[in-house]
Amino acid sequence: MKNYSLIFLFLVWGLSGNSQDSRKITFPDIPDFITLSADLHQHTVFSDGSVWPDIRVQEAILDGVDIISLTEHLEYQPHKEDLPHPDRNRSFLLAKEMVKDKEIMLIHGAEITRSLPPGHSNALFIEDANKLIMDDPVEVFREAKKQGAFVFWNHPNWVGQKSDGIAEVMELTQNLIDEGLLHGIEVVNETTYSEEAFQIALDNNLTVMATSDIHGLVDWMFDIPGGGHRPVTLVFCSEKSQASVKEALQKGQTVSWHGNNLIGKPAWLNPLISASLEVVKAEYVRNREVLNIRIKNNSDARFLLKNESEFTLHQNSDLIEIAPQEETGIQIKTKDFLTEIAMKFTVLNAYEAPRTNATYTLSAVPVKN
Repeated sequence: MKNYSLIFLFLVWGLSGNSQDSRKITFPDIPDFITLSADLHQHTVFSDGSVWPDIRVQEAILDGVDIISLTEHLEYQPHKEDLPHPDRNRSFLLAKEMVKDKEIMLIHGAEITRSLPPGHSNALFIEDANKLIMDDPVEVFREAKKQGAFVFWNHPNWVGQKSDGIAEVMELTQNLIDEGLLHGIEVVNETTYSEEAFQIALDNNLTVMATSDIHGLVDWMFDIPGGGHRPVTLVFCSEKSQASVKEALQKGQTVSWHGNNLIGKPAWLNPLISASLEVVKAEYVRNREVLNIRIKNNSDARFLLKNESEFTLHQNSDLIEIAPQEETGIQIKTKDFLTEIAMKFTVLNAYEAPRTNATYTLSAVPVKN
């Protein structure tokens, strides 16, 4: 019998033309917390996906994703004639065996699939998906709460349910939020970003989420061989454990990464930017009042910075690009020899609110050489 899992791995490596490490998602830890990448909305043939659960596990390992959840639809089972499986936990149980002795964390989840409102939602950290199969659209959320679930609203901007693509809080959804039954919202789903969903998160203190919602192959959907990446939720935890991840999600300690954009609340976005951009050298050379600074990017995001300070740059315009996992040099015309410098930049690929960019202050203590 052929080992199709190995064939899949060889195909992925062959398509990428790079080593396995070149596609791993890497972001730095921030003060007091470790940074974990999570993709908490995925499907397999046990609902409406196209692959067996082991492919989801192997894709995540290739991408360096720390945490995954296979969130099969509870009410929608299009493959049931070919793959009858009355146990809605089956996908999770298979994947659980596959992640043994691996560093990846698997969270038990399921997708509550309803018309809008309330729409689709993922319940994570559940005990038994079968108990979530019930008619009442509110009672199912109450059952998830009994199981200690963290629940987030999936693709509120999905044109299949909201033809204008604009996420909107309806009365039933607001009731779920007010009752403490809905805790997060997908600001990013698959290839879409919803400014309206982001504002809903800010207005209702919901956790900001980004997921692949993958049904086919991750490589094909997000062009990983061509340099793309799957959307992930960066979760800031005190340790790598399910309890810590759950606590972090409940407290909203997240930033979304999608299409090179970082999206999140300032309390978590700003520390991530500061940890990602590290000044490794600041020096004046040959008695010239032009300060040479080297900045190291410790993340996989390609930062786009716009100079908002009083200083002008010697080699660049006001726009600076800092490639992922590389160092970049800039020269600053300071007029005098400074003993310290602080330059403010707008981070054009980071958002702390809809259409509101985050800022970054480059701080350094120059030396003379």
